[in-house]
Amino acid sequence: MRRIVEGLHRFQTDVFPTKRDLFHKLAESQNPRALFVTCGDSRIVPDLIMQTSPGELFICRNAGNIVPPFGDVAGGVSATIEYAVVALEIPHIIVCGHSDCGAMKGILYPQSTAAMPMVAHWLRHAEAARYVVEDLHRDKSEEEKLEILTRENIRAQLTNLTTHPSVAARLARGTLQIYGWHYDISSGDVLTFDAERNEFVHLEPADRVPSATPRPRSDVG
Repeated sequence: MRRIVEGLHRFQTDVFPTKRDLFHKLAESQNPRALFVTCGDSRIVPDLIMQTSPGELFICRNAGNIVPPFGDVAGGVSATIEYAVVALEIPHIIVCGHSDCGAMKGILYPQSTAAMPMVAHWLRHAEAARYVVEDLHRDKSEEEKLEILTRENIRAQLTNLTTHPSVAARLARGTLQIYGWHYDISSGDVLTFDAERNEFVHLEPADRVPSATPRPRSDVG
């Protein structure tokens, strides 16, 4: 705990004074660029990974970067999504999974969560991903299964995300973009789900960032 308090003190004495104007501005309002839904894993530090400043990311963290379908759980994740989309009018939502995810291991090896009933109950929202792995990839190695499961879970949570009315309406109007990212802890690489190609591709600096966004209604027929 001492290490944490010392870090707070350094922030107050060394960092805060250099960003005083920014924090004074943020004290009155926020206008984040994106909602970032990711895992609670301590190795995932969104502002460090993306080099963002306070006020740029609206962050929602939980075990397994899970988004329950609308109406299934009246909890913090659903409330955070609704607030971000309706109140803050955020234009981008990123669902970000990662390598070596303990939640994904819990899905792959259900016996590991036997003593954690609340964790096991929460992870049922990733059942679609587990079924895909069991049905299509049962002959893969355990390491390969874990990587495939992590990516399938990202896709499953993107699907769940679109069941939220506030999200569905903005997607239909074409005023919201959604993304599915896979972050590799050991390399820093990020893969993003490209809906047009129906696969994960390397995320590179570009004018167009591949997204998982369905076509807006206005572009259909």
